Amino acid sequence: MRFRIGLGFLVLVSLCFTVKSQCSKSCGALASYYVWQDSNLTFIGEVMGTTDVTIANYNKDLVPSKDSVRWGIRVNVPFTCGCINGDFQGHMFEWGVHPGDTYDLIAKTYYSNLTTVEDMEWFNSYNPNNIPVNGTVKATVNCTCGNSAISKKYGLFITYPLRPEDNLASIAQTEQLDQTLLQSYNPGVNFSQGSGFVYIPGKGLKVGAIAGISVGVIAGVLLLAGGVYFGFFRKNKVDTNLLLARSEDQSSQNGRPLGITPDKPEESNAAGRGLTGISVDKSVEFSYEELARATDNFSLANKIGQGGFGAVYYAELRGEKAAIKKMDMQASKEFLAELNVLTRVHHLNLVRLIGYCVEGSLFLVYEYIENGNLSQHLRGSGRDPLPWSNRVQIALDSARGLEYIHEHTVPVYIHRDIKSANILIDKNFHAKVADFGLTKLTEVGSTSLPTRLVGTFGYMPPEYAQYGEVSPKVDVYAFGVVIYELISAKEAVVKADGSSSESRGLVGLFEEVLNQPDAEDLRKLVDPNLGDNYPLDSVRKMAQLAKACTHENKDLRPSMRSIVVALMTLSSSTEDWDVGSFYENQALVNLMSGR
Repeated sequence: MRFRIGLGFLVLVSLCFTVKSQCSKSCGALASYYVWQDSNLTFIGEVMGTTDVTIANYNKDLVPSKDSVRWGIRVNVPFTCGCINGDFQGHMFEWGVHPGDTYDLIAKTYYSNLTTVEDMEWFNSYNPNNIPVNGTVKATVNCTCGNSAISKKYGLFITYPLRPEDNLASIAQTEQLDQTLLQSYNPGVNFSQGSGFVYIPGKGLKVGAIAGISVGVIAGVLLLAGGVYFGFFRKNKVDTNLLLARSEDQSSQNGRPLGITPDKPEESNAAGRGLTGISVDKSVEFSYEELARATDNFSLANKIGQGGFGAVYYAELRGEKAAIKKMDMQASKEFLAELNVLTRVHHLNLVRLIGYCVEGSLFLVYEYIENGNLSQHLRGSGRDPLPWSNRVQIALDSARGLEYIHEHTVPVYIHRDIKSANILIDKNFHAKVADFGLTKLTEVGSTSLPTRLVGTFGYMPPEYAQYGEVSPKVDVYAFGVVIYELISAKEAVVKADGSSSESRGLVGLFEEVLNQPDAEDLRKLVDPNLGDNYPLDSVRKMAQLAKACTHENKDLRPSMRSIVVALMTLSSSTEDWDVGSFYENQALVNLMSGR
């Protein structure tokens, strides 16, 4: 979930990023997205750089759940209102071009008239008749932070594209706002013109009081913001230990911040924490100028990826290949979360953080992983299919990374966004877990209190999706879905046969087959790109492991330690398992019982 913090925090942080421009300030904003036929919240979230859960939370009166939304209505989608080219307030979204895409289709349909064809032609260098497939185009959405001279009551504004059926009276009635006030914020605009956009004050959504966020949470976040401003942004210097001690989920124990390993090993043993394995390092601080030079001013040619919290660019810094994630102010908490984990936790199967930068935007600099992510290998075009042995190895590597943060760190870290796109593949086809922006920490052996939902639809276990209950078993469930992806190369949520709108999860798809007595039925779900180059017995054991990981009852899911043991056994060429005695194998008996 990207837009999770009060506007008071965003406004405060925006002051820390002041640059020379004609824009007065940055703030949070909303976009009124008209839901067209065949669209859904997942797609809208991808277009607008957020998630279906976030959109559903902002539209509880209109959207009963994130899985369904009526077409023909408008939903409000949160985004950051910043400064574009120093000239006007807006947000520059990026869209990955698919076959058949045109500026007209992208602007009028995908972005539901929140941008225009003219703006797309202005901000993109591609010929309108020759937009490269798999390229990226920019889509600019205008916004405003309001006008205190008109009213100080409002602090969150909606960019509202006009449709033919709209007029001043109808919009005022729908939004429960005074017509004079609406016209004052949009001087000279004809609300009946049927196109263009107006700015609508967010009724009841004031600075520091976003719906759904309690006063207590806002107060805590504002304290964090104060700490960030005075200890982090001042002079653009940071003491890593002080910064991390202020992150959202930390509290103190025995007079020291959680997450900092004691200097004396005996102190950890006395606390009964077990293995720690955490070190506190001071990452390299880069200047904006150095990062800009290394990425050709963050050019499209250097862009290698787009995540939920920012774009990723290739660079060579100080003799080392690197990947730079450029994050906007809206992702301040995610930025802190990644620093919190990756400056302390180091493991062969976790992506390595090289450094950071806090000038103008938020930047994280990672080691460059040559082979992209697992999702690209399973479903990307132009790549050779992953051999089955590589798939088992990737599962084992990923499990080892997760086992480390679950069982060998103090405190325990819960990733909360395990998916194939967040598993990177190096040149030797070994895997590293990445993207720790949603990580939550907790005590060893504990289950945290309910929390706001974050993550990706299709990977969330029932106890988390329904009640917000967080434990390491959240990652175990998502890892089970990843195993199903390794077997089938399908996405976590797939379209039902013969349907353009209905979909179902991989978990249900596999359980249906695994409940059948004939093991041959499983072949129907195996990635067809593998041909016959896989051992069905091995596939079935992997599928059974995934089934254990995705058990509806979290207490019956295995630990990551048990999963590592099972995968090591499975990947061993010397181990000869008998299919009929699968459940008699002691490691898997323990695994299936969750021990």
